[in-house]
Amino acid sequence: MKHRCNLCCIETEMPLSRSDIKRILKAGYNLNDFAVKTSEGWRLKNRSNKCVFLGEEGCKIYPYRPEGCRLYPLVYDETLGTVKFDDICPYSDEFEMTEENIQKLINLLARLEKERKEDDIP
Repeated sequence: MKHRCNLCCIETEMPLSRSDIKRILKAGYNLNDFAVKTSEGWRLKNRSNKCVFLGEEGCKIYPYRPEGCRLYPLVYDETLGTVKFDDICPYSDEFEMTEENIQKLINLLARLEKERKEDDIP
């Protein structure tokens, strides 16, 4: 967290995989406190338009944060049908787009889609 920027934590729509949810539950949080179920699957909850885990000093669960947060600013642009750096990230030029992270993002999206179709609580 070199710049302590948190633009990506404002009005977040970060999806949560089962493994994300299990990791955060093991850290001592209750599902209803941090997750919301939508038609697209589980997502991080916002409070006052910010991620519930965004505190004064940044992410309160940094070591346990969701995989999507770990891969950020790498995102999938549905309109273009490609992986790219998120336009809202002012520091995206400081990140390297590696084949490994592109594959991790593609795998995460496939897993989230599969879990959404199975439609159950983790």
